[in-house]
Amino acid sequence: MKTSLLTKVIFGSMVTMSLFSACKKNNDAVEPELSGADNMSRKYLTLTAAFPKDGVAGDGGTMAYAVTLEQASNPNFEVNAFTNGYGLRSERTARVQGSVNGNFLYNIQYTGTDGGIFNKYKVEGDKNFVDTREEVNTEPILGTAPRWVVAAEGIGVGVFASAEIQASGVGAGADFIDVKSTAKIAVLNLDDPKITRQTEFTIPFTAEQTKAGYQIGRIDVPILNKAKTKIYIGCNLTRTDPTKKSTVNNAGNQTWSTGTRDLGTATLVVDYPSLTNPKLIYADPTISKINNNSYRTMTQYVGTDGNVYQATATSGSQILRISSATNEYDNYNFDLKTALNTTNAVTIRAWRYLKDGVGIVLYNETGVNGGYIALIDLNAKTATKLTTDNQTDIGYSGRSGNTATGVTSITGTFGQFQNIGFAGDNVYVPMTPNGVDGNLYVINYKTKQVTKGAKLKNQSGSFYLGAY
Repeated sequence: MKTSLLTKVIFGSMVTMSLFSACKKNNDAVEPELSGADNMSRKYLTLTAAFPKDGVAGDGGTMAYAVTLEQASNPNFEVNAFTNGYGLRSERTARVQGSVNGNFLYNIQYTGTDGGIFNKYKVEGDKNFVDTREEVNTEPILGTAPRWVVAAEGIGVGVFASAEIQASGVGAGADFIDVKSTAKIAVLNLDDPKITRQTEFTIPFTAEQTKAGYQIGRIDVPILNKAKTKIYIGCNLTRTDPTKKSTVNNAGNQTWSTGTRDLGTATLVVDYPSLTNPKLIYADPTISKINNNSYRTMTQYVGTDGNVYQATATSGSQILRISSATNEYDNYNFDLKTALNTTNAVTIRAWRYLKDGVGIVLYNETGVNGGYIALIDLNAKTATKLTTDNQTDIGYSGRSGNTATGVTSITGTFGQFQNIGFAGDNVYVPMTPNGVDGNLYVINYKTKQVTKGAKLKNQSGSFYLGAY
């Protein structure tokens, strides 16, 4: 059962949250153990898989199964996370994060009775995961469906945003007056789980911008810069048309028309660790207006050069850059469509920065069935398309299905994908179409060699969606 730690969160203040330390710590809890890459060498690679609920593919929760790196690379080794795996706590698909060395998994439960509860698991191979019972209740700050990631090793950051329109009345026919966007942030110590900082503030648009209808109703994928002085948070920036009157939808809710957007891709920036001085920075709108808040996959990374590389995922084809020197966009633009030399629209569904300007991208291409993988060179702005089995039928989605007739098989494109594994020179990508068996692919990012690794057994309405 979820235990509420505060009946009312103290908003707008900056406090050290020792009273938020843990939802509950049982007497048999595992002693705190540092998760950092330098503390312990990697033993395992964990694969996660989502299963259906009420006919909705992948919507019922998440299973986990840990393999050694030798097992991961063995095409004769078989993994069935659904029958032999460990169920992570979450009513819906878990938003799983992992330590750099893969020895710990972290999750904040998504929706349900325990939505907002943080859990930590020690990875011990196969279906053996030790729940450390170091639970933290983030719900009073972040709600029951938090957006959160490991923003730096040992540091988790959860975020939430909402927008409230001020109008001349309720229902249809009202005039737009103004809009206010609010952000909430919580910082978690992952090594000794507790919330160490929290805040709430009005997102700092100018008065002219809010009266023009600009707002942010969702934020995600926070990352801490190399200097550990700033947190960059991806934003879903939208605009209401202030010249149009409101209407009412079928549910009886007041709705507004969308206006033309002039502002570029936006990132919310706050100082760390104080969480003060919120600021919005914008990409050049002639380069990108695509949002960067992502969907369950990390899309911002600190590069070897100290700059932050940010994909306009999961609907854009570009990777932008925030300068380590200025903490602003610097007009860098890597366009995957251009790098692939295609005239089709391309969307980045997931990616990971690897090292020295090299990254790996999972992407869709309109007019071409399938989900594809490419190695990219952000310095040379080039892309190398890789070959795997089932490319033309790799589709899966965590929010697709037919509740009237049962689970529907979604084919043709990448849907939800939460994490790409990386250890040594190798990248690990589980690829399974919805309800179809697949494989874990091992990609040497230096040689570009692709090896078909462990077999992945699947089931109806299910798919593998992460490697940690």
